[in-house]
Amino acid sequence: MIFEIFFAAGCFWGVEKNFENIDGVIDVVSGYSGGNYENPSYEDVLNNRIPRTGTFLDILNNIGLSVEEKAMNDNGLINHTETVKVVYDSSQVSTESLIKNFWEIHDPTQLNRQGNDVGNNYRSAIYWTTPEQKEIAYSTKQEFQTLLTAQGYGQIVTEMGELEKFWPAESYHQNYLLKNPNGYCPDHSTGVSFLSQSSSKIAKNDVVPIGGKEIIVIGPEIEGTCLFCLEFEKKVTSKYKGTIPLRHSPASALKGFELKTETWATPTIFFIVDGIEVWAHQGIMSSEEFYQVLGEFKLGKDSEAFNVAFNDGTDRRFCKQYEIFKDTPAGIFVDKLSGRPLFDTADRFNSKTGWLSFTKPVDNEVYEKLDLSFGMVRTEIRSVSSDIHLGHVFNDGPDGMPRYCVNATVLEFVPRNGV
Repeated sequence: MIFEIFFAAGCFWGVEKNFENIDGVIDVVSGYSGGNYENPSYEDVLNNRIPRTGTFLDILNNIGLSVEEKAMNDNGLINHTETVKVVYDSSQVSTESLIKNFWEIHDPTQLNRQGNDVGNNYRSAIYWTTPEQKEIAYSTKQEFQTLLTAQGYGQIVTEMGELEKFWPAESYHQNYLLKNPNGYCPDHSTGVSFLSQSSSKIAKNDVVPIGGKEIIVIGPEIEGTCLFCLEFEKKVTSKYKGTIPLRHSPASALKGFELKTETWATPTIFFIVDGIEVWAHQGIMSSEEFYQVLGEFKLGKDSEAFNVAFNDGTDRRFCKQYEIFKDTPAGIFVDKLSGRPLFDTADRFNSKTGWLSFTKPVDNEVYEKLDLSFGMVRTEIRSVSSDIHLGHVFNDGPDGMPRYCVNATVLEFVPRNGV
């Protein structure tokens, strides 16, 4: 079958040339992806870049930020990165081999740069178009992180997500190195390859840190023998679709983690950053308890989003996140913690209030509650999955429909397939 996948690994000239030389690759096109403005040009991505150096301090400053925030200018603009579209025949070349090649041809631990090419338009990124590509991207990232760590490299900072939109670059960028054989084509690879994994002591079924934030749920050695684990999975984790990876594992499979809490209890839930435990709980958690902890872990207890979600706060009118979300392409707004769908852009309208407004929510994903705070009588809306506060619903929408007034800081946006 014919598929497309999109890679960013520094200057797109060399990346394009690399994939064009792989058997089974049908076409490679240089272009731009990952930003939040339309019809980017080469001049745009250069002018809008954030020239970070990728130092350890940069990485610390970016821990806990969303993909958008890592690439965002002060005015809320997210720059595009130089990307190549790879069209391939999966009967001739595997998705796994292409993604592994991507990891090997550059240094994915460098933030917003590759070598002397500095700026977020050179940031490392992979954008998938199928669920299989997503699964392979994360599994190979985990494998390559183990290999990089063994060679003294830091954490992978690659942007990873489903493709939103791709704009082909100007014609003079296409096949640039074919037209200019002596053109600029630096090698930013680390020298680490997946072939070296054959000598690794990591067994096939071992669970190792993937870098960044993740959640590990410790289960029994024999699947299905822990009733509390099954209940926790049924009520909480089976419905979780959030962006922080969540994995289940028996304690014996864990390798390379720094854990303080004993793992004899099942379930034991670990919240982990770069392989190090930052919080853990032995025994089952209710959905409310889980999302309260996840809120602190992902959002930060002092953040505006946490205040809205758990203290029934309200975004400032025309806040930065509202400005980003008010004119997105077609797609779905999801719960920032659970990842569950809440509102569709098809039901969005401009109420001119400074808050996102919709005529209806996604079926069965929000519930209403009487709110008598501040001496007013209002109807609050909350997320069914995480129980976080979303906003209020009023009866002054267009054409007699309701107006669901929603805080943008507790949402994430997922573009509709094909956009």
